[in-house]
Amino acid sequence: MGKKTKIKLVIMSGLVIAIFSFSVLQSNNQLQNDTISTNSEAISNKKIGWGIKRNDNHEHPDVGTANKKVLEENQGICLGNSEKKYIYLTFDEGYEAGYTPQLLNTLKENQVTAAFFLTAHFVNSQPDLVQQMIEEGHIIGNHTVNHKSMPDLSSDKIKTEVMDLHQVIQEKFGYEMKYIRPPKGEFSENTLQVTNQLGYTTVMWSFAYEDWNEDKQPDEEASKKKILDNLHNGEIMLLHGNSKTNTNVLDTIIKEAKNMGYEFKSLDEFE
Repeated sequence: MGKKTKIKLVIMSGLVIAIFSFSVLQSNNQLQNDTISTNSEAISNKKIGWGIKRNDNHEHPDVGTANKKVLEENQGICLGNSEKKYIYLTFDEGYEAGYTPQLLNTLKENQVTAAFFLTAHFVNSQPDLVQQMIEEGHIIGNHTVNHKSMPDLSSDKIKTEVMDLHQVIQEKFGYEMKYIRPPKGEFSENTLQVTNQLGYTTVMWSFAYEDWNEDKQPDEEASKKKILDNLHNGEIMLLHGNSKTNTNVLDTIIKEAKNMGYEFKSLDEFE
């Protein structure tokens, strides 16, 4: 074999090796990209707006099978044990409308503790009420800094909305929050995973009604009937703290619920 022929064979061999190596590299890169794409698609950011179909027969309401599945697969809660007459009372408070002191007095008189999901506005403007909640054994929950729908935010922004409030509560009151209620009742599989990683349990609800509009408060007698007719085992009850109606009917609701055999429990006792 001539010298030139040997050189050509060496060059051709090198090219074959280079092409083969490039092909393997491309295949590995493609495999990696496919894996990333698959993982990304598996974590959905599709917005879920929580809603329930109430029952007036003291049975569990319909909270939506698919939505409940996504929530519970990510360690969230919305309904307790159907065999036990427990109620978990929760309030959402974006701001103080002048009713929280009376709500707290009613709870204290009836020896009931609740969970208050607060925004930064409430925390910053009403530190004395926050301190009172903590001292009287209530749970402080995270309702985020600015009450924005979390599926509309990036993961980094969600962390800021949650952890900035978390830090303030910890520094001001020495209290560490562990429950979160998504603003506007909106979440996604992605937002649930983000808040889980931050150490939070998402708490939705199995009863709520139109009580949040201060300018359109529901009739007190109608509200009492609606709330009492819909009591059910394992209920997570959502009321808004800016409601005059809720403030005026809360004492009756608690007393009547107890007369019906229900027991008010803390989220820390959830089952």
